[in-house]
Amino acid sequence: MTSLPPLIEEEGVTTLIGRLVDDSRHVVSAEIGLYKAKASERIAAYKSAILFFAVAGVLALAALVALLVGLIMALATLVGPLLATVIVVIVVLALAGGLAFVGKGKLAAPILPERSA
Repeated sequence: MTSLPPLIEEEGVTTLIGRLVDDSRHVVSAEIGLYKAKASERIAAYKSAILFFAVAGVLALAALVALLVGLIMALATLVGPLLATVIVVIVVLALAGGLAFVGKGKLAAPILPERSA
């Protein structure tokens, strides 16, 4: 019959189970720390990307405003400034309404087609 290793002979099973639980807690907390670090790294990368997208969006909006002002100025020579503004506003609002209508339709559409039985 083999004798138990000295570690088990010196310490009780309860002590060993306690150490196992403590070691398990340390491993779990280390894993949580690792996942937190990975998440922080990804969030930092997304923060900079979001910043660039926001600046690009603002610049695109400024370009759109400049284009609309240019359209109003170009039409103003033909029909006058007030009528040119009204024409551009109506056309842009109609375009926005059409896009919103299409977007609403996309939201109402099912993501996956239903299967027939």
